[in-house]
This record gives sequence, C-alpha cells and structure tokens, in this order.
Amino acid sequence: MQTIAPSPRLLETPPEAVRTVLTDRLPAGEEVLIQVVTDPTAERAYGAQWIAVTAERVIIVPVEGNDAVVEVAVDKIKLARTEPLVGGGRLEIEQEAAPTLLLPYSGALSGKFSEVARGIEQLRKGEVFFINAKLDRTRCEKCDRLLPEKNGICPACIRKLATLKRIASFMVPYKGRAAILAVASVATTAAELMPPLVTRRLVDDVLAPMVGSNLKIEDRYDLLGMLVLALVGVRIWSWGAELVHHWLVAWLGARVTTDIRALLYRRLEMLSLQFYDKRSIGGLISRVSRDAEMMQDFLVDGLPYLIIEGLMVIGILGFLFSMSWKITLLIMIPVPLLLLWSIFFWRRMRWIFRKWHHGWSQLSGRLNEALHGIRVVKAFAQEHREIEAFTEHNEYLAVSGRRAARNWFVLWSTMSLATGLGILIVWYFGGAEVLRGELTLGTLMAIYYYMWLVYGPLEWFAEVNSWMTRAFAGAERIFEVIDAPVEAYEDPDAVALPQMQGRVVFDGVTFGYDKSKPVLHEIELAVEPGEMIGLVGRSGVGKTTTINLVSRFYDVDRGELSIDGVDIRKIKLQDLRSQIGVVPQEPVLFSGTISENISYGKPGSELPDIMEAARAANAHKFIMAKPDGYDTPIGERGAGLSGGERQRIAIARAILHDPKVLILDEATSSVDVETEKQIQESIAHLTKGRTTFAIAHRLSTLRNADRLVVLDAGRIVEMGTHDELIEQGGRFAELVRLQQEVAEIIAIKD
Repeated sequence: MQTIAPSPRLLETPPEAVRTVLTDRLPAGEEVLIQVVTDPTAERAYGAQWIAVTAERVIIVPVEGNDAVVEVAVDKIKLARTEPLVGGGRLEIEQEAAPTLLLPYSGALSGKFSEVARGIEQLRKGEVFFINAKLDRTRCEKCDRLLPEKNGICPACIRKLATLKRIASFMVPYKGRAAILAVASVATTAAELMPPLVTRRLVDDVLAPMVGSNLKIEDRYDLLGMLVLALVGVRIWSWGAELVHHWLVAWLGARVTTDIRALLYRRLEMLSLQFYDKRSIGGLISRVSRDAEMMQDFLVDGLPYLIIEGLMVIGILGFLFSMSWKITLLIMIPVPLLLLWSIFFWRRMRWIFRKWHHGWSQLSGRLNEALHGIRVVKAFAQEHREIEAFTEHNEYLAVSGRRAARNWFVLWSTMSLATGLGILIVWYFGGAEVLRGELTLGTLMAIYYYMWLVYGPLEWFAEVNSWMTRAFAGAERIFEVIDAPVEAYEDPDAVALPQMQGRVVFDGVTFGYDKSKPVLHEIELAVEPGEMIGLVGRSGVGKTTTINLVSRFYDVDRGELSIDGVDIRKIKLQDLRSQIGVVPQEPVLFSGTISENISYGKPGSELPDIMEAARAANAHKFIMAKPDGYDTPIGERGAGLSGGERQRIAIARAILHDPKVLILDEATSSVDVETEKQIQESIAHLTKGRTTFAIAHRLSTLRNADRLVVLDAGRIVEMGTHDELIEQGGRFAELVRLQQEVAEIIAIKD
C-alpha cells in the first residue's frame, strides 16, 4: 500500500457537471490527490478534459464532445510520462491490457502535467506521494491577465501603497536626513503659496487701491517697497528650501537605490541554480540595471514631486475657498474630467508599457546572448543574421515607443482643452464679480495664479502616475528576487563538517530537472575516501548530473546522498563547498591577472603556493612565457588564452583549493594529447588522499581510476576497473571499441 505524505495536493476547481461525475464514481472516503484540467480535447480541438487521480484510480472526464468518461486502476498502469510536442505536449498513460491514454495539453501547462505524471508514477510504484503544487504562474491570480514573464509581477495589480512603504523602509537608516527633507518640502510648498498673496496686496493696496482707501501716495510707495522686498525674501526662502530639498532627495535617492541594488546582487549570488534555470540572464541583468535606475529616477524626481504638489494643492484649495468659494467650485469643474481621462488613459498605457518593458528584456537578452557568443557568430559568418534578429527586437521596441508617443499627444491635447475651460471660467465669472464689486482685482489675480498651480499638477498627474507605475513594477521585480529563497547557507539546523573525509554514498538516489522525467534512477554507489571514480557513458545519461548533486547544486528527489555518513542536505553549505573542487568542462575565468584566477578559490594565497599549483597543472611553463608572468592580465571569460591554457588554469585553481572531493568534468577535453598526458600524471599524484569523480571524453584517460561506473539511461549498468570491464565485453567495452574505430578512421585520413 502506497504511502500518502502530507504534501500539497494539486487541485483545481472543476465545473458542477465534472464534480457530479467524480462524486458518483469515487467511493466514500477516497481522497482526490490530483485534479487538473487540460485545454484541448482528445481530438486536439479547443476544449477541456479533467483528470482526477486518487491512490486507487485515474479518471478522465471530458467536458465537451461525445467522449465517454475513462477510468483506469492505478495498479493496471505500466507507465505515466509526458511527451513534448510542437506547441505543447501530451500525457501518456500506458495500460497493461488496454490502449495508451493520450491527453494533449498546450505549452503553458507543461509544468503542471509534469507533476501529474510524476504523481501517477509515485502511486504506481507504491512510493511516497510528494509533488510540487506550486507551479509556474503565467497568469495573474487576481485579474487573470497574462504575466510579462513566468511567475512575474502583474503591473495592473501592484499594491502601490505597500510597495511605497517597503521602499520607504530602506530610508530608516537615514531617518535624520529624511526628517530634514520633510521640513524642506513643507518650506518649499509654503514658499510657492506666498507670491499670490503678496501679488494680491500689490494690486489691491498699491497699484489699484479700492475706492475709499486712506493710503496716501507716499504710503503706497513705502508699501510697494516692502511688498517687493517680501517677494525677494520669499524667493530667497524658496531658493534655500529647494536647494536643501533637491540635495537631500538626490542623496537619499542614490543611497537607497544603491542599498537596494547591493541587496539585490547579494541575493542573486546566494540563489540556487534552479532559480537561474528558469530565468533569462538578460532579464536579471535588466533588473539590476534598468529597474533599479527607474526606481532611482522616481525617488529623485517623481516622489518629491508628488509630495510637494500634494501639499501645494491642499494649501491652494484652502486659500481659494477663503477668497471666493463660488469661483473655486467653478474652477473645480474640469478637475473630475481630467482625473477620469487620466484613469482611462493610463489603463491603456499600462498595456503599452508592458509591451515596452517586454521589448527591453528581449533586446537585453538577445544582446547579452549575441555578445557572449560572438566567437561562434563570427566562426559561422552569421553577423547579418544576428543583426537582423537585433533589428527585429529593436523595431518591436520602436513600435511600442511610437504607440506611447501617439497616446501622449492625445493626452496633452485633451488636458490643454480642459485647462482652457478653467481659464474661461475664471475670467468670465471672476471678471463679472469684479465689475459688480464683489471681488477685488488683486483677489482675481491671486485666484488666476492659484488656478494654474492647481491645474499644473493635474496635467502632470498622469505622467507621474505612469512613472510611479513603472517604477513600482520595477521595484516589485527587484523585491521578487530579494524575496526568493536562497540556498541554505544560514540553516541553523545544518551540521558542521569542517574536516571532511570524503566518503560519498548514493543510496537509491533519483533526480530529474523535470520531475516527471528523472535523469538518474535509483543510483546505488558507495565511494570510499581517496577513491577515484570514473563516470562513463554516452551523452545525456546523467554523468554531469551526478556530480552536480555531489556539489549540491541540486537536491535529490528521492533517496539519500551522504558524505561521511551525513545527509548532504544537512551539512552546512559553506563547509560542503569549501571542501569540494570543481573543474568544469568549459572553464570560467574572470577579468584579472592569472594569479588572481588561480587563487580565486583560496583568496590571499602566496605566490609560491600559486606557482606550485600551476606546476601541478602543467601551467607554469606557458604562464612564465607571458610578458608579465603570473601578473599577466586576462580578459573577460579568459580572453587572450587558448582553450588548453584556460583549462590548465582552471585545474590549477582546483588544486590550490586543496579539496577533499575533486570533480573533473571533462577536465582535459581542451588540451592536446601531450599536455593531457602530463596533466594525467599530475592528477594521479594529486588524487591521493582525495575522493575524485572524473568524467572524460577519451576513455583511455580513465585507466588510473580505481573504479569505472558506467551509466545508461540514468542507471548504473556496469562497475569495475578498466581491465575488468573490458574483459566483461559489456557496454563499456563497446564504447571503447567505438572510440578506437573513430581514432583509426581519423588516423587514416591524416
């Protein structure tokens, strides 16, 4: 009887008709573990089929058409798997004495049906039922809109206030400056409100005094001078407040954005490879650069504008109502029209900006890919092809930009029409009140001035709202990365393993990047400390996956992988990886000197130690032939070095790291035969006392391995020494024979 673990169920809500069918067919108490819908019918027409899985049976219920309900017992299923097709895939359920059931689905549902197949297989084999119910999201859970990217942020549903609070929380370390900024903002607002009041006095008491005024001409001259000096004082006050305000805004905006960008990069460094497997590197670079820059622009310009103009509007409305509540109400007539138009307009603009942002991500990704692969591009003379591809993405971005520009023109034209209506209202009705003696000319001038101070922010409200929407969308994308679960470096329950012995045991290990299609099946392997294991097999059988599990780049799906008797998932990650050395198939070097690259895994190493590691990797000779020796600078990704030179530096880096477990993934694939022989001699000496996993393209290079493990279709099919496996005449012997035949053909051609 299979075990049902308390794991999340994968349950979607079916229509009433489907629920009725399932209720009628399922015995009381039989729990539904999986209940999902496909989007095409069995005839691949648009429609729906529901599949329900329990520990005892699988039921398929078509929603449309004349197909009958299909039910199959779990113990009668031979195999459940997914098969990728053009534009989608299908779930295949093989039965013992009946035709295979085929359930097609679109590409968007691939992840879901991968888990369905995985769950059915677990039930069929009687294993613990444990699937991932947190599937990739392609649509917003609130509004059902398509997301810009898988598991991304829906721009239409951003919680702006919550996002603003989170951004503001980064200002807590600088609360002193933030308090001064608040005072400066109030002072700036007050300075902007004073000139109309002074102008009112100038007109009513000096330039055009009201009838019956007792002020003599000399007094009016004195008052004129005082009011002009007041305007000068207000201007100086405004200038000082704005100076302090802009300086603090620029400082805080840059500081907060720097902190967020630093936190984002730290998080990117700490995330697992599974996170990167599902995301574009170009898109992540865009988050660090464009999204952070967009958020900084809003913090420096957009947010201060909102604060000051918001305070300004409140103050202006107070003054306007105190001067003439009738005209104020008339002035406010266009305001609802402006706001409603802005809301309507920006609902449309959100869609345009999503297209624009998607275009930028695509452009960045293509640029990143093309420049990193520039050697391949030139090797195959595909420059024009890449230029055309870039032009296509660039034109897509240009179309989005032109569409946005056209909409901007419509917005500003409409805004100008509405504000023009306000001007007519002030002059006509205000002028009438002045003629009737109900309003002074100075008050009318002040109202006119304040009217523009009200309409101005409303005209820019739409743009600031868009600015805020884009900035907050960028902030949410940044926070999405910051909130992503990191690798377990800080796990308080992890076991310290400062001195690793190097005994590695695979106990029934099963793993797959796609959980419904395991790459490794029930691997049983015990490696003793200091033993050298050669992993052998055709491409795609799981050799690299095996060593990725040893480095804990991924966690096993089933079974246990232990080192020195401790489950690898319980070992402190720092202790684990600090004692594992990896030489990948494609060596990765960084910009810097040769010595810096060799000492990358052991910073602070002395030059003699670096040179000793280089000698062991047979790299010392070619390094000393360089003009600057170990101080020779190398470019990005090892530019300036040959493939063999890069590989030997990577080997020297692993040797200097002095690991207890050494992993060589095709470590000699980029060197010539003579150099390979020398490296193999060095490795033979260095592997003493180290547990070593080696993958090599040329099988002859694994002669010195203590054991060879032959993999096929993710399973261990043979194990033994080189000579033992040759004598057995099995899979390994066949691989050796094929390589010898290829070598003979090449020798004849040469």
